[in-house]
Parts: sequence; C-alpha cells; structure tokens
Amino acid sequence: MFRSLSVRDYRIWFGGAFVSNIGAWMQATTQNWVVLTELTDTNAAAVGITMALQFGPQLLLTPFSGAVADRFDRRRVLLVTQSLLMLLAAALGILLLSGGAQILHLYAFALALGVVNAFDTTSRQTFVSDLVGPDQLSNAVALNSASFNSARLIGPAVAGVLIAVVGSGWVFLINAGSFVAVLGALLLIRTRRQPPPVAERRESQLRQLSAGFRYVRERHDLVVIFLMVFVIGAFSMNFPVISSTMAVEFRRGAGDYGLLSSILAIGSLAGALLAARRPSARMRVVILAVGGVGVVSLVAAVMPSFWTFAATLVFFGFAISTMLTTANGFVQTTTDPAVRGRVLALYMAILMGGTPIGAPLVGAAADALGPRSTLVISAVAGFAAFGIGLAWLFGERRLRFHRVRGSGWRVTHAGRPGLDDDPDAQVETLTAPLSVLRREEAASVGSGESVPLDGSTGAISLDELREGHGGKPADPAAPGGRDGNRE
Repeated sequence: MFRSLSVRDYRIWFGGAFVSNIGAWMQATTQNWVVLTELTDTNAAAVGITMALQFGPQLLLTPFSGAVADRFDRRRVLLVTQSLLMLLAAALGILLLSGGAQILHLYAFALALGVVNAFDTTSRQTFVSDLVGPDQLSNAVALNSASFNSARLIGPAVAGVLIAVVGSGWVFLINAGSFVAVLGALLLIRTRRQPPPVAERRESQLRQLSAGFRYVRERHDLVVIFLMVFVIGAFSMNFPVISSTMAVEFRRGAGDYGLLSSILAIGSLAGALLAARRPSARMRVVILAVGGVGVVSLVAAVMPSFWTFAATLVFFGFAISTMLTTANGFVQTTTDPAVRGRVLALYMAILMGGTPIGAPLVGAAADALGPRSTLVISAVAGFAAFGIGLAWLFGERRLRFHRVRGSGWRVTHAGRPGLDDDPDAQVETLTAPLSVLRREEAASVGSGESVPLDGSTGAISLDELREGHGGKPADPAAPGGRDGNRE
C-alpha cells in the first residue's frame, strides 16, 4: 500500500504536501463559512458564485497550464505557484482581521486563487511522475489522494474550532505559514526533470494543445472517463454548498460544519487507501463508484437528523474518493508521457470546469427548494454518469452476460476471451486499448493488471489470444495467457 514511499524524493514531497494540505483545507472551510455567515445572510448562491470563480480558470487556462507542465521544470513551476498561494492567503487574512473585508473581496480572492491553482494543480499532479518510476506511479497517485484526504480529516475540524476561538482571519494566516513545509520540501528534492526535445519546445502553443485534444479524441475510454467526471464534478462535488446549507438546516454552527468535512474525509481516506492497494486503476471501478455516488446521495437526502446525515457522508466520501483516485490513476498510467501534462490539464479542466456551471445552480436550488434538493441533484448526476459508463461497456466493450450450465451467470467483454466469444472480434486485451500498450520492447504484463504500468509494456497479439483460447493451453504466466488477461 505504501511502496512508493521507499523513494526518498517522493517521501519528502509527501510530508511537505501533507502539512500544506491541512492548511488548505482549513482555508477552504473558512472561506465558504465566511461567505455564508459573515459577509452574507446565509446566501447559498454566493457560496456557489465563489466556487465558480475559484474553479472557472481551470477550464479557461487549460491551453496554458498543460503546456507549462509539459515544457518546463515542474519543480520550479511549483515553487512559483506555491509562493503566490501563500501570499494570497496572507493578504486575505490581514484584510479579514482589519475588518474591511466585503463579499467582493472574497470574490476577487477566489478568482486569483483559481488562476494560480490552474497552473499549480496540473504541475502538482504530473510532478509525481518525475519523482517515482512508472511501476510505482499508480500507487503514488493514490497515496497523494490519501494525503489529501488525511489532511481533510484534520483541517476542517481545526478550522471550525479556530473560527469560533480566534476568528476567521487567523485561519488564513495559519494556512499561509503552512506553505513553508511544501516550499522546503521542493528545495530539498534532488530529482530534476529532463527537458523535452528541442523540436517539441519549438512547437506552437496551438499545435501542442491540438496534440492533447487529438490524443484524447482517439482514446474513447478517456472520453468516457472525462464525461463521467464532468457530470459528477458539476453536480455532485459541491460539498461546500451541501454541507454549509445542511449545517444551517440542522441549526448547527461553525464547529459542526467543520466536523461534517472531517467525517466526509473518513470515507475519502478509506477510498484512497483501497485504491493504493490495487495493482492498477480500472475503468469498472470508476463506473461502480459513480453509481455509488447516486445511491448514497439519495439516501443522504432523506436523513432526518444531523448525525444520521453525517453518517452517510462516510459512504459519500468513499464513493467520490474512489472515483477521483481511480480516474486520475487511469489517466496518468495509460497516457503517453509526452502528452501527459496536456491530457491531465484537460482532465482537471473537465473536473473543475464543471463547477462554474453546477455550483451556482446547486446554490440557487438550495435557496429556492431547500438544502436537501442539492443531494437530489447529486443523486441524479450519479445515476446519469453511471448510465454513461454502462452504455460504453455494452457498446464499445460489448459487455455480455452468459448463462453457463452448472455455474450460473458469467460476464465477458471485448478483451476477455471465453464463453464462446470469437477471438477475432476481440478489439482490446486490457482496460486500455492496444494502441496504448504497443511499445518497441516486449515485456510482460503482470497478472490481474488492467493498464500499462511502464513505458516498456508489450502488445498482446491476437495469435497469443487464440493460442490461449484454443485447443493448446497457454501458459498462464505468459503475456496474453488467461491469467495475464484476467480483470
């Protein structure tokens, strides 16, 4: 589960980022509480506008953030972005302590935060691939999510206490101080990324962006991931709106509002750690997770008390975290390293870019129909995303249910030979398409793995599939053997 922590530079980065993540969660919790209760009269739409301003730049700046992550030293980019985030937190903290803060100041802060985070998020996500080997990348991505959600256990609860004891301004100043940890970690890291080829650096911004779009367009599995993530990101991942309005619905204060975020983080951490244990990121896990978001949201919408509602948030966090961690791992481990930054920038733009659309609508629904309507919207979004995933499985992957005499029902799909499937009709052998798996060097794929884990993963030919599926038994340990294609 923690195998990538054996790498020195990743271990340093993990520790520094964890401290900074605690401060970031303290700030996020405080920011939305200030908007809802200090600068407005419980105006949920204002919280939605704040979120839209904060996450909108992720969508608009995709052409630049992805190119920056691919062309420049990500460590230096992070030194710049993290320093800017520290200064923004300190500035707003001083403004709140002076008593001169107004709602427009919070809107401006959220917009500036979004612009900087557009570059920081893409470089931070792809920076992991600079620190660990390809065979540890999926695990490192999952541990990053675990660190993020572990901080979520601590940050919101601490923020709730600090808001009541010392005031919201001090929370922003404390977060500014937490950036010292991540900046120190970046200075201690020895890994230096090799610059891209000169010819690639000379390509125009438009050509580089087009290459990322073309790559995604030709990968239908990535398109499906992006669609599911967009729907969930727009209409289910509006937790600041959901939790703050539900806390007011149950007549609770800032402390209990922070507690809701920490309870959500329990499930989120469990989901991230389970993802770290898996040998690879699989599409089917993403599809099941978005279905879980729909079910849990519907259950949470009818909970009669604060504590029963809080209990459902554990499962809500588990489903969301499983979806995000697995989708992120799938995108990173199955994408060509040459375009990884641009593809991940598109992924983050889709994930965060849905917020400017969904958050104001969800906030307006909370004001007009009540806080529970936000959870009904989340449930509809979860079921819609689940339907998108199932349609892909039944259409492109040709998912089929077979009745086998004496052994009940079994499931097959394109890429999993057996049960009278025609090997000639198999268009995929693993979760990722064959075009992703083809490399000049031939190497085996471990049993049970559904995505390539390094740049030397070999293609699995149809001849090998026929040999493993015909009269001559194939070696289960060999590439293309029955166990080698097992999901």
